[in-house]
Amino acid sequence: MFSKSRFGILSLLFLIFLVLSFFIRMVLFLKSLPYVEVTPLLIMKVYAVGLLYDGIAFSYFAALAALYLVAVPDRIFRTAGHRMFVRLGSIVFLAVLLFDAVAEYLFFDEFGTRFNFISIDYLVYTREVIGNIRESYHLNQLLIGIVLAAAVVFLLVRKQLDRSLFATDSFVRRIKYGAVLVLLPVLAFALVDQSWTSVSNNSYANEVAGNGIYDLFAAFRNNEIDFDKFYPTRDEGVVLARLRDLVKEKNNHLVSGDGRDITRVITNPGTEKRLNVIVIVEESLSAEYLGVFGHAGGLTPNLDRLAKQSLLFTHLYATGTRTVRGLEAITLSLPPLPGSSMIKRPKSEGFFSWGSLMRDRGYDTKFIYAGHGYFDNMNYFFSHNGFDIVDRVDFSKEEVTFANAWGVCDEDLFTKVITEADKSRAAGKPFFSMVMTTSNHRPFTYPAGKIDIPSGAGRDGGVKYADYAIGRFIDQAKRQPWFRDTIIVIVADHCAGSAGKSELPVKRYEIPLLVYAPSQVKPGRIDTLASQIDIAPTVLGLLNFSYRTKFFGKDILKVVPSQERAFISTYQKLGFIKGDRLLIMGPHKYLAGYVFDRNSENVSATTPREADVMDMVSYYQGVSYLYKHGLNRAN
Repeated sequence: MFSKSRFGILSLLFLIFLVLSFFIRMVLFLKSLPYVEVTPLLIMKVYAVGLLYDGIAFSYFAALAALYLVAVPDRIFRTAGHRMFVRLGSIVFLAVLLFDAVAEYLFFDEFGTRFNFISIDYLVYTREVIGNIRESYHLNQLLIGIVLAAAVVFLLVRKQLDRSLFATDSFVRRIKYGAVLVLLPVLAFALVDQSWTSVSNNSYANEVAGNGIYDLFAAFRNNEIDFDKFYPTRDEGVVLARLRDLVKEKNNHLVSGDGRDITRVITNPGTEKRLNVIVIVEESLSAEYLGVFGHAGGLTPNLDRLAKQSLLFTHLYATGTRTVRGLEAITLSLPPLPGSSMIKRPKSEGFFSWGSLMRDRGYDTKFIYAGHGYFDNMNYFFSHNGFDIVDRVDFSKEEVTFANAWGVCDEDLFTKVITEADKSRAAGKPFFSMVMTTSNHRPFTYPAGKIDIPSGAGRDGGVKYADYAIGRFIDQAKRQPWFRDTIIVIVADHCAGSAGKSELPVKRYEIPLLVYAPSQVKPGRIDTLASQIDIAPTVLGLLNFSYRTKFFGKDILKVVPSQERAFISTYQKLGFIKGDRLLIMGPHKYLAGYVFDRNSENVSATTPREADVMDMVSYYQGVSYLYKHGLNRAN
């Protein structure tokens, strides 16, 4: 169409874009082969849908370039200076495409997805992310290689590019071509969204069918997703009434006749135990890495030993795939909403939270983080929901023996936890500390000589060092005067990876939960199906607290079998687990049901039971309603 026009520049770049996108898709598809049941039809769908998204992604760039090509008059367009400008711009464009190709591969290797919410954070929090990339990869060599490759590609197509630079177009012709190129992305924006990548029930295949650049900008658009508009819903009054039934337990009662109010009074007979509580939220600690869950590699000797001395919860699921999702669930006891975590949303202050409840009881409440808490809005959220902040800036030089881009090593973090506990005890106050670790995260670097896996060698080393640091912390804590009166909770924020063969691979969301207090809590094994949102009510039950609550979670130790359920999610898909059944809802009123095998990733489609659908919708639509109307706030 544009072969004899200045717009031929775009035709040439589009061809290069398609070739490179095809190559990226092929590499990611090959990487996904162990998890995908390949059929000729699936291959056709992946590449046909992929071609569509590749075209849409390029159309957004082409529209901007078209406006420029329409506006530049011939007398400028054909000058030597302008030709040099276009050539340099083409090299930059090619370098960006090649950089994207490398970044997509590395991102897919880490997370099993194309670009998504995580990639947005990687653009926002440049200090941690760039540091992480530098420590994980040979960044300088990569960049030099990308620039050289872009220059080589440019030299191969320079003659074809120069033909367009000498073309002469009338203004009317430029307007006609420009109008077409501007109209295409407008139509795509109005008619196409990410749901078209759902070419199968296999999440890897769906990711490969997408386009990373398109997905990156889609993530900007979908920061918050209107639940009522995009997800399956039921009558509001029926949903809220059912929600009130779902959150009730034997030892509580609703305080209001208002059908929108889930506030209850929890009553536990006997004397309250004003014990200290330390909640260790371990970065990316999937259950699959622990020996007590069947791992044979010996990565977690300390946790395996502690499991025998603790209340071990063996059937607990992470609500999401990000740290903020885990912290949200543990702190607020709320099911996840699509889009951003509550921690990162506007007006993230004043929730009814575990921190505010403990502070009202006279506890010294602290969020203790190894890194800089501005990351993911954590400092703002915790400081406005009942916690004081202790983060990287509060560590003196003497307190840091090792640090990487994400923060101080776990040993230094736990030493700080003990220091802060000592301060609280000296002030005569019980303490509640929420502790977030970072060492079990790429680049998986830690102090040398601590374990038998070299620093930076990979995930196994990160897990084993995290286990080592926990063991060291427990040994040190035992020597403290406050230890006998302290409950230590160990749980993961999320799993190491959540991508799998199915839309929401249940097995990948399993995480450990240990409650360790040898003088206070009898060891045992609890196989009840539960969620991260149930941790706070369970610990409060162990403390024998009676209190008013707006939590959605329940005391796991008091849950009857018919009440067992769990929540899992991505930023768009919401899952509800009931027994061996998984229900999934998503945008465009999507609803699907599966039967799953807890010990594998095998699933089979089934018709959702209406009672389960009603419960799932009541939880998710209910939390959306309460959030919109501010009914889950502290006051």
